[in-house]
Amino acid sequence: MARGLGSRMRRQSGPVRLDASQAAAAAAGHKAMMPVGRPLLEHLLTAVADAGLTEAVLVIGPEHSDIRAHFAAHPARRLVITFAEQAEPLGTADAVAAARRACGKEPFVVLNGDTWYPPEAIAAVAAAPAPALGVFDPEALVMLGNVPRERVLAFALCDVGDDGALRDIVEKPPADHPLARAAAQRVSMNLWHLPPAVFEVLPRVEPSPRGELELLDAVRLLMADGVRVTAVPLATGLLDLSTRADVATVAARLAARRVAW
Repeated sequence: MARGLGSRMRRQSGPVRLDASQAAAAAAGHKAMMPVGRPLLEHLLTAVADAGLTEAVLVIGPEHSDIRAHFAAHPARRLVITFAEQAEPLGTADAVAAARRACGKEPFVVLNGDTWYPPEAIAAVAAAPAPALGVFDPEALVMLGNVPRERVLAFALCDVGDDGALRDIVEKPPADHPLARAAAQRVSMNLWHLPPAVFEVLPRVEPSPRGELELLDAVRLLMADGVRVTAVPLATGLLDLSTRADVATVAARLAARRVAW
């Protein structure tokens, strides 16, 4: 999903040093194409290929002709890449709906275009029966990735049963919420393995309080219909590119990784 507005990235966030190409990407809110050595999306597609997947659908906006041009000029060797156009940035559920024709009738993995996930995390979620969600250990996100401790509660926290099934997801719970106070927290970072049946419930998704069509609400509809969602525990970090302050760290952490998608 590479269609977002990048509102936080557009905002100036103190004395952050970016080079000219990074500053241009930040001003455009174009996180997926942020130059961190190579564009972040190239690093992410490399991780997708390293995880054993063979096809990738890039959900972009009609204004993102530069992404199409970039991958036309730099053709993939390990992945078959296609594009799906999301007309308006209406949320993650709408982004997935835009990819329906490209995904066909097979289960598919969903991930953010502005996050670098380790290949082993992608592979673990892809290997789980769909529907499944990767649930990250918050301590690992802090210690092994670049997520500051105070940012963890800004993500969605997961309620996982003793049987390993997802029971609920709560976006940005307040400090007194049971999940926020739980000893063993699990965090959703939008790494999903979904069945084609999700496309049937997407039209039923209502706008969230922030006015977006959320993929997690579509999954809640599947759960309400009696579908079991497997929670895949992941004790690993990742690289989250949310603000300008993240750019230098992400670039440094990816500097030694090869790019080959």
